[in-house]
Amino acid sequence: MTLLQRSRSVQRSLLPVTGARAFRLKVIHGRGDTYGISLEETYGDTLAATVTRATPGQTGRIVDALFAAVRNSGHAPSLLAFTRREPIQLTEADGVRLALVLLATQPVTKHPRVRALVAGINSMSTEETYYWYSKCIGVEANRARRALRTLLADD
Repeated sequence: MTLLQRSRSVQRSLLPVTGARAFRLKVIHGRGDTYGISLEETYGDTLAATVTRATPGQTGRIVDALFAAVRNSGHAPSLLAFTRREPIQLTEADGVRLALVLLATQPVTKHPRVRALVAGINSMSTEETYYWYSKCIGVEANRARRALRTLLADD
């Protein structure tokens, strides 16, 4: 059997996904009254991929960006609680901005630098956030994240 014959026999039919891209925010229970988060990118109801997770300590540093994403997606910020069980649906633009905040601030420990990164991402246009999100998720993600941190909060 040749390579071409083998590839034809293994072909799978791919079906288009119905539904637009969105994001889903899941609350991860921590100790006491604390919580971490998991941000997932979703396509319709069937496909979901985890973009990033944040520990309770990391979540506490970016809580303003977290509340802004929930509020801009049409939900009350009070939905975010350590007792929350269902995921919170975010719009695509707000999910991209929150993902960028999480990806950029995750390895940073200095609070002034975290604030500068969040402020820089919040000042970006929607198109800029989509551009940086595609770079920070792509093949050269580590380099792109480092470049974004250098651009926004160079000490």
